[in-house]
Amino acid sequence: MLGGLRRSPLLAGVFAAACGCTSMREYVHNGFKVGPNYLKPAAPVAADWIDAGDRRIREESPNLERWWTVFNDPALDALVNNAVNQNLTLREAGFRVMRARAIRAETIGEFFPQTQDVAGGYSRTAASNQAANTGFLQDRFFDEWDGGFNLAWELDFWGRFRRAIEAADADLDASIEDYDDVLVTLLADVAAAYVEVRTLQKQIELVKANETLQAETLKIVTAKFSGGMVSELDVDQAKSNLAQTQALVPKFQIPLRQAELRLCVLMGIPPTDLDRMIWAGDIPTAPTSVAVGIPANLLNQRPDVRRAERNVAAQSARVGVAESELYPHIGVTGAIGVSSQNTSNLFTSDALQGSVGPSFQWNVLNYGRLLNAIRVQDARLAELIALYQNTVLNANSEVESGLVEFLRSQEQATFLNESVDASVRATNVALKQYEFGMIDFNRVSLIEQNLVSQQDLYAQAEGDIALGLIEVYRALGGGWQIRLEESQGPVALPPVDDAAGGQTPEESIPPEDLPLPAPAPGPVAPTPPAADSRPLPSLVQPAALEVGV
Repeated sequence: MLGGLRRSPLLAGVFAAACGCTSMREYVHNGFKVGPNYLKPAAPVAADWIDAGDRRIREESPNLERWWTVFNDPALDALVNNAVNQNLTLREAGFRVMRARAIRAETIGEFFPQTQDVAGGYSRTAASNQAANTGFLQDRFFDEWDGGFNLAWELDFWGRFRRAIEAADADLDASIEDYDDVLVTLLADVAAAYVEVRTLQKQIELVKANETLQAETLKIVTAKFSGGMVSELDVDQAKSNLAQTQALVPKFQIPLRQAELRLCVLMGIPPTDLDRMIWAGDIPTAPTSVAVGIPANLLNQRPDVRRAERNVAAQSARVGVAESELYPHIGVTGAIGVSSQNTSNLFTSDALQGSVGPSFQWNVLNYGRLLNAIRVQDARLAELIALYQNTVLNANSEVESGLVEFLRSQEQATFLNESVDASVRATNVALKQYEFGMIDFNRVSLIEQNLVSQQDLYAQAEGDIALGLIEVYRALGGGWQIRLEESQGPVALPPVDDAAGGQTPEESIPPEDLPLPAPAPGPVAPTPPAADSRPLPSLVQPAALEVGV
């Protein structure tokens, strides 16, 4: 073909006019495909973390596979297992992978003969006796039997089909990365909702303890009032303090129920009371340090970054598909079959007929429209490159955000712990001094209110430490690795058969099996601590989930 171009100046000139986007040298270098070969775009990555000098930040490779086990909390482990097996958003992502795999197989089929038809028919014709040139017919009625095989094959002369397969390959990769990203988000959301539940439970527990303390204070004030030692003002102030503290319980119960409902959705079960599944417990204790590796690792660790990069690769291939429309579509058509007026002669050599020959179609007069179609794809490619680079920036920022929350919450909790200890001592001293008439009740009231406030802030800080660590693992892209575990319960999807008898061009890659969650038997309640003898529901199916009383 190339030699023919050199010998034909006219054809070479027309071909050169069409080669405005891809030079001949580039066409040959790309494996006889027009359009750009994919190059991974550069991305801005920080050299190190902002708090790299902090001893609590370790640059060793993090263990991201089952990061939530650092909390050593059986209830959290059970919730995560339920969510992985039953979350519907995760299953949606799995079906998107199946769709992308089927689209890839369909695209591969376009590489092979596009028309492969077997056709046949029968007709009975009545000719007019009055029409011209019909006098020679012995019988105005005659039959026609025919059948055959038709084939049309557009050759991938410019790489249009191979570029489309490259795009489908990258789209399949992107759908798998999307699945992994949903899994990362799911694991972090479950852990964060669980920590929120534990934090609110702790806050309610502290409020009730202060409620008991303030009720005892009210008894002391009432006794002193009955003895004529204080005025009724002290009694009313003590009642006001107690009611104000009691009002905090329903205030915290609202977000507590909302967090439990989020857990229900994450586990794929109807809204239900999780009190019998999540018994009372402490806020998960986070380790004081965390391994995070280096920022450059985010390019390979985070599924959303990898997905953005795969989208760029797919779009790069689509630029080549668009460029191929500038060139003639060259193909081969053929047909072979039989035709006869009666069935007895249908399969004889005289009934055999056929045709074969080359064909081409060239949209020469639509050059401007095709060129603008290429510009559309080029602009989309530039857009996705910018999106990829922005995704990398956001990934780096999210890790830093999680780290600062993790580190500063530890420091805040240290100070608040000292404040709580001092407030407890001050409350005990103030009550004794009030009983002996050494101070007025206004001072006792302020000290008790301060104790409630400081204990609440300390509980929040403890929860923030755990939430900060969760956000670090989320930002590092932790948890998707469990998809690769055989013991986790997921099963591998069978590969979709390729079109055209499973033939695959050299440029295509074999379909990747994506393990997806198998249908789960239902959420499983964790084993309660030995000190807790309350029965747990037997959870078989989501619809049969027992509601705690």
